[in-house]
Amino acid sequence: MSTTSRNDNNYTATEDQTPHQQQQQQLNRKKLSPQMLRRFDSLDLESRHFHSQNHHASKNGGNWWVVLQLAFQSIGVVYGDIGTSPLYVYSSTFTNGIKHNDDILGVLSLILYTITLLPLVKYVFIVLRANDNGNGGTFAMYSLICRYAKVGLIPSEEAADEDVSNFQLELPNNRMRRASILKSKLENSRFAKFFLLLATMLGTSMVIGDGVLTPCISVLSAVGGIKEATSAMTEGRIVWVSVAILVGLFTFQRFGTDKVGYTFAPVIFIWFAFIAGIGVFNFVKYDPTVVKAINPAYIIDYFRRNKKDAWISLGGIVLATTGTEALFADVGHFNVRSIQISMCTVTYPALILAYTGQASYLRKHHLDVPETFYKSIPDPVYWPMFVVAVLAAIIASQAMISGTFSIIQQSLSLGCFPRVKIVHTSTKYEGQVYIPEINYLLMLACVAVTVGFRTTAKIGNAYGIAVVFVMTLTSSFLVLIMIMIWKTNILLVIAYVLVIGSAELLYLSSVLYKFDQGGYLPLAFAMVLMFIMFVWNNVYRKKYHFELEHKVSPAEVKGIVTDTNSSRMPGLAVFYSELVHGIPPIFKHYVANVPALHSVLVFVSIKSLPISKVPVEERFLFRRVRPNDLNVFRCVVRYGYTDVRNEQEPFERILVERLKGFIREDFMFSAVAKDNEESPEKDEQIVDDNSAIEKNEGGKHVEHTMKQQEAMERDIEMLDKAWRAGVVHLVGEHEVIAGKGAGIGKRILIDYAYHFLKRNLRQSNKVFDIPHKRMLKVGMTYEL
Repeated sequence: MSTTSRNDNNYTATEDQTPHQQQQQQLNRKKLSPQMLRRFDSLDLESRHFHSQNHHASKNGGNWWVVLQLAFQSIGVVYGDIGTSPLYVYSSTFTNGIKHNDDILGVLSLILYTITLLPLVKYVFIVLRANDNGNGGTFAMYSLICRYAKVGLIPSEEAADEDVSNFQLELPNNRMRRASILKSKLENSRFAKFFLLLATMLGTSMVIGDGVLTPCISVLSAVGGIKEATSAMTEGRIVWVSVAILVGLFTFQRFGTDKVGYTFAPVIFIWFAFIAGIGVFNFVKYDPTVVKAINPAYIIDYFRRNKKDAWISLGGIVLATTGTEALFADVGHFNVRSIQISMCTVTYPALILAYTGQASYLRKHHLDVPETFYKSIPDPVYWPMFVVAVLAAIIASQAMISGTFSIIQQSLSLGCFPRVKIVHTSTKYEGQVYIPEINYLLMLACVAVTVGFRTTAKIGNAYGIAVVFVMTLTSSFLVLIMIMIWKTNILLVIAYVLVIGSAELLYLSSVLYKFDQGGYLPLAFAMVLMFIMFVWNNVYRKKYHFELEHKVSPAEVKGIVTDTNSSRMPGLAVFYSELVHGIPPIFKHYVANVPALHSVLVFVSIKSLPISKVPVEERFLFRRVRPNDLNVFRCVVRYGYTDVRNEQEPFERILVERLKGFIREDFMFSAVAKDNEESPEKDEQIVDDNSAIEKNEGGKHVEHTMKQQEAMERDIEMLDKAWRAGVVHLVGEHEVIAGKGAGIGKRILIDYAYHFLKRNLRQSNKVFDIPHKRMLKVGMTYEL
């Protein structure tokens, strides 16, 4: 006699048992109460009307060997930008030369405390904790807030969403009234909801703008260094060599972060070893007393002596933190622990030693400040260091390119960016993605900026604005998360705002001073990207509300299906939609023009949850349209913003298998619910053996059970026959136009801007890999 073990339920079934007995035993092993047997139709009602009783802890961790591998990779991907900042920080700070010897100590003190406060304390130890199940960036923080405070502008929440494993967050308790008050204010203010969304779009756009500027300035700096080695390199040649390198760099992205990281990591690791070693050499040789800069009093003296010039110089000092946002944006390519390890053991010590060594050198060589980095290199290692510096400066752009891919993926899934193709480049590490369209658009933008500006001067002015602006927005979101979700002590929140928030605002005021000297560039990029995001999201929301207002009720579906004028033919029809609460109006439009329906109908709603991943076993949520003999089902397919949508296995195969499982579970659920209604006292019992089950199976109950069993097998057989007869995928081809009487602004937004984006984007059948031979597009016009 063979046995089949079910570890999840500590359950053993034998071949002697009937299928019903096995199913009954599996269910009755659990304590079934009337509350557990209540089934709300969560596909019609929003989650804010219910309170979930399940709480799941988020997972974070992993094999240490994998963590160390990711830490090594992150050196090449994340820290190229911040790692190469010693090339230009002192020269950008002392633009008018060094006027007082102690000014070097003041600037060094500012650099040390800035790197410690912002990249290390803020990002590595605080902001990285605000990741969304391992994913970072502005949209990750926004998704956390949306999940907790219901501030999303699309009413697609469901009660069942809260049962997804990584959806749950800790709810506020009575002792934390502050969190509840802030949550209530956000939920009840439409202005606050719009403001949060726009701030998220702005932050995301600034990071993408930084992703354009970083390759330009890094490559131009690298090739400009070659000019010192040979006089044959004119400005024109430097520009075109830079363009060639940029094209090669973006072409290399298609191989994925995994291969890029392993390729670049050794170079950046050698770079950090070199700058740390040279820093120690200069510190010992020239002026070890610069260690006094640890005293913040030198910062006060520096501002007292230089006043406005000291304030303006902050725009150069903040360049020591360029690329810091990549720590957070790229965490999805790696993980929190790997970023923390690589930052604390390699990057931070190397940068501190490098800046300290350069300060020691400058104390004895004031006139060398325009070329501080190369002048401070000892002669024996000058040429090896030059080669590594060129390579490192080129690699520096990788951090923001990878970060751009991550945040585009997030914004796409949350309905804030047009559909583009997401390619997961690593089967070994989750979260490593490549987006072909965005990659080539970034490449074209970088080439245009390089050819247009030709020098690093104006690009350098733009650099600081992009970096500090995103830092400030990140801090704003973080304060919301600290109060509402983490429920941090208010004194710690105030301390964060006073120390880190004040420092960021001071730096922001300084970099904005150079707005007209190239600082407008990242804001120009951000405005273009925000316009694209706003257009797409605005029409996306309007279209959803239109479908919600004109949805077909289950009663109407029953009337349509049972209509004598409509015939049923063999086959399975899958209707695709983004509407969650109900059946889209396009179904009624289809029946009005084609009065024939397939034997089994499945209305599939594709939904993105504000979480990074949805476990495969929790992805499909089914409901039946009653009565059962209609063979009409509703299904919500839930994805996180890092999930792959076009699986290797055909979507329809997974859908059919999951639907069969739902039919079986629905039968089991109904059977046990009926048993609980007939025998209330059984609710509080745990049945452990077959004799207890057999006792309750007699007479009419056995007859009813057999009928239920036959009905279940009949439904599954009907589904199998429909699938064998053929599957037709019906995709709505929505023509969206501005309604009658709409203003000029609305017409431009919908009829021109949105249509332009839609015409140049992938259609849903390409995103979900729907076979062309079995796809039918149903056209319908939405007047918004």
